[in-house]
Amino acid sequence: MAAITAALIKQVREDTGAGMLDVKKALTEAEGDVARAKEIIRAKGIAAAGKREGRKAQEGTIASKVVEGANGETGYAVELNSETDFVAKTPKFVEFADTILGYAVAADANNVDELLAAKAGDETVKEAIEEAAALFGEHVKVGQFAKISGEHVEIYAHKKSVEMPPSIVAMIATDKAGAAVAHEAALQISAMGAKWLTREDVPADVVESERRVATEKSLAEGKPEKIVPKIVEGRLNAFYKEVVLLEQPFVKDPSKNVGKLFEEVGGKALAFARIEVGKGEED
Repeated sequence: MAAITAALIKQVREDTGAGMLDVKKALTEAEGDVARAKEIIRAKGIAAAGKREGRKAQEGTIASKVVEGANGETGYAVELNSETDFVAKTPKFVEFADTILGYAVAADANNVDELLAAKAGDETVKEAIEEAAALFGEHVKVGQFAKISGEHVEIYAHKKSVEMPPSIVAMIATDKAGAAVAHEAALQISAMGAKWLTREDVPADVVESERRVATEKSLAEGKPEKIVPKIVEGRLNAFYKEVVLLEQPFVKDPSKNVGKLFEEVGGKALAFARIEVGKGEED
């Protein structure tokens, strides 16, 4: 059994928003297993209202671009963070984000580490960002990075307000036929925040966790044990409709799902990515 330390309690509280007493009870029941403690909290229906109290939200913008190549198109998106929205909306900061994106494209970077190590003139991107921090008077860093490729790549950049730069970027790669509905799919990704393309893409441990939570919740609700498996499958299907892009109800016509949208044009969705400012891993 892992020791239930203050750090463990803090971690679970931040991730779930549950109260300290509930977290302690869950960790005790889970014998210090953080993942299991989170499952217990969800199964018991404890409200996650805390929303990481005390944490400062990251500000910034997302620069994105589609580049044509010999085998199709590649979409790049780079999140550049600042401490305040005052800096994030300045033309110089937005221009700097575009410059960093240019370095990512030039280096054909695949992740943040490769981007930071890429050339930025006579220095690296990491060094350029450190120098920019002094210029802007705030901590500046690269946040999330995304890159996808296909016959066609569509990008939708969403602004939460007119005066701010893009804070959500959705990209989707499709085959040639799928390009006909790629824009609609990108809007869907931006609005509904799917995590996986198909249910087969959902990691096995995530599915197993959802199954355990659904089972325990059903039993806690007093459902007859013999019908619990059927209820669990129903709840799993509801989970897939929430997090799997092709199974999500299409926002403009909920009578069909996004998969049907592509079927109607004889096209395929190959990959997608979604970046929202401040939603990546904390420093």
